[in-house]
Amino acid sequence: MKRILIPALLILSACGTPQENCISGATRDMRVVDRLIAETEGNIQHGYAYETVTLSRTVWRQCGFRGGKPGKPDAGPSMCFDDVDYTEQRPKAIDLGAESAKLDSLKAKRAAQAKAAAPSIKACKAQYPE
Repeated sequence: MKRILIPALLILSACGTPQENCISGATRDMRVVDRLIAETEGNIQHGYAYETVTLSRTVWRQCGFRGGKPGKPDAGPSMCFDDVDYTEQRPKAIDLGAESAKLDSLKAKRAAQAKAAAPSIKACKAQYPE
């Protein structure tokens, strides 16, 4: 099922009118700043942020088969320890004053990007009318 679903989603995500694709390319940085603004607003609202921590744990895994003696079958699976990394989200204390300053800076950057992207968006609309 996954073999069918993933390519289908990729094909559908590639769809879009030429105008939408053009505008999307012109506003890529704005979308990144929008995500950062939303994250910062959430941090201020909650009073804390999340940090991603990479941890490691040891697991017991099958790592092959023990060879049997000549003329006898294999003795069975061989087990060994293996380290596996995983990530975890943990709450982290933040400086609310610094987050507010960061939010103001991001909003100013977003406004500057919107102003700079306006001619490109206008050109996309002129080049690919709908």
